[in-house]
Amino acid sequence: MSNMSPSEMGQVLAKGLLSFPVTHFGKDFQFQEGPYREHCAWLLSFKRLTGLFAAGGTGEFFSLTPAEVETVVTAAVKETKGQTPVIAGCGYGTAIAVELAKSAENAGADGLLLLPPYLMVPNQEGLMAHIEAVCKAVKIGVIVYNRDNAVLTEDSLAKLCDRNANLVGFKDGVGDIELMMRVYSKMGDRLTYIGGLPTAETFALPYLEMGVTTYSSAIYNFMPEWALSFYDAVRAKDHAKVMKGLKEFVLPYIAIRNENKGYAVSIVKAGMTAIGRGAGPVRMPLTDLTADQAARLKKLIDATKPV
Repeated sequence: MSNMSPSEMGQVLAKGLLSFPVTHFGKDFQFQEGPYREHCAWLLSFKRLTGLFAAGGTGEFFSLTPAEVETVVTAAVKETKGQTPVIAGCGYGTAIAVELAKSAENAGADGLLLLPPYLMVPNQEGLMAHIEAVCKAVKIGVIVYNRDNAVLTEDSLAKLCDRNANLVGFKDGVGDIELMMRVYSKMGDRLTYIGGLPTAETFALPYLEMGVTTYSSAIYNFMPEWALSFYDAVRAKDHAKVMKGLKEFVLPYIAIRNENKGYAVSIVKAGMTAIGRGAGPVRMPLTDLTADQAARLKKLIDATKPV
């Protein structure tokens, strides 16, 4: 069980960069606990992470069974040993999400990242009931991932926060500047705000002005020193360094990612392979980068230095 209160967890997350490790698979697409734990240890070795998200979007939560999610979260908790909060992926329909939430709490996770429910597009009342059911099922902190078919209004979010003290985080994956400003204006310091758009570094500087002090860095998986240097430039509001990082790496990286659908995770695993720390293939229905795309990515990584 976690020794960290929900509010403490939220405060820690807000102070630094967040890591979303990939989930390691073998050639048979089965989870490889040893390599996964070794990767988590490597990510933690830089001593600056303020949160590790196990079985999140970059960790292919959507392709894991509930039992596998629990296994991955347990492995992350064991390897982390309290060095930084472990946040577990959670989602699907309400019944499964509640089960996943409870198993994550039992495994020792410090919090949950609640991803959108499966398939259906609920109204605000239904979405609020779904989120509240997960919050009420556990004592650990909950971060709601606002994206796709699960977009809360600022009023709905305020009601949920009033009724659920352990709802402590709001991760934005929409990119609606007006909505984000309405949320921050209404909720202020009640929540920790996390940037959650694909390749979050792209939006980090403008989002900082709206109280979003941290973001999920998938790039940290294969370029941790670069990711930390870029984060420091963002927090210092060093526009020149941020633009340098965007031009030299992030935008060319995004150009490769956008050559095919579903590459947001695939390109991260390709980056792992490029630095000699392969994590195996992505699971179906995702596909891996082509040999040409992987070669261009490796060339880009090799040419990039910390900002």
